[in-house]
Amino acid sequence: MSREAILLVDDEKEIIELIEIYLKNEGYTLYKASNGLEALGALQSHPIDLIILDVMMPQMDGIQACMKIREKNNTPIIMLSAKSQDIDKISGLSIGADDYVTKPFNPLELVARVKSQLRRYKLLNYRDTTAEDEIVIDDLVINTATHTVTVGEQEVKLTPREFDILKLLAVNQGIVLSMDKIYEEVWNEPFMESKNTVMVHIRKLREKIEKDTQHPAYIKTVWGIGYKMKSAKEV
Repeated sequence: MSREAILLVDDEKEIIELIEIYLKNEGYTLYKASNGLEALGALQSHPIDLIILDVMMPQMDGIQACMKIREKNNTPIIMLSAKSQDIDKISGLSIGADDYVTKPFNPLELVARVKSQLRRYKLLNYRDTTAEDEIVIDDLVINTATHTVTVGEQEVKLTPREFDILKLLAVNQGIVLSMDKIYEEVWNEPFMESKNTVMVHIRKLREKIEKDTQHPAYIKTVWGIGYKMKSAKEV
């Protein structure tokens, strides 16, 4: 039986109970929320493999929740809606949903779509990777294919921006990159007095990967110029 965790987000109790019966029968672990705000809280508290997200809900609707989730998370999202017009489906998919199911729906079809999205997600994110995908500096390992980072075999959770900064520094290890350069490469826009933005992200990144942020082993500050990643060849 499956052990993947699914988050059900809908303010209609009957819909939640119906979906719950079918998914529990497939062996999925289930978490429930009645609006977008509760969904965001559940994502912070539990490892979630797939989200079933209703569009029309109080406090924070499914569209707003989907956009917020996609800022940091690529977990598959299946949206539910009573709206069946093509423009509604296109809107849902364009903001980051992976699939769109209209109400009323056949529960067996929804289960089939859940299985399909989970298979697709695993193929894209848990495929075997080669050493070419990894940048190794001492006990820091950056996997550019799976976007995972480990320090001493302990996985570190980074935001997409933090990962992009770390990857940029690692690809250019030993080379000093100015804050202007880092901002333009990572944010993909001209540098406009954004030194504080880069500094804040570097600080948060160090808090996650460095044992001693006062004496960082990996991300070095080159005063008056910028930052560099320690070279794998350095002792």
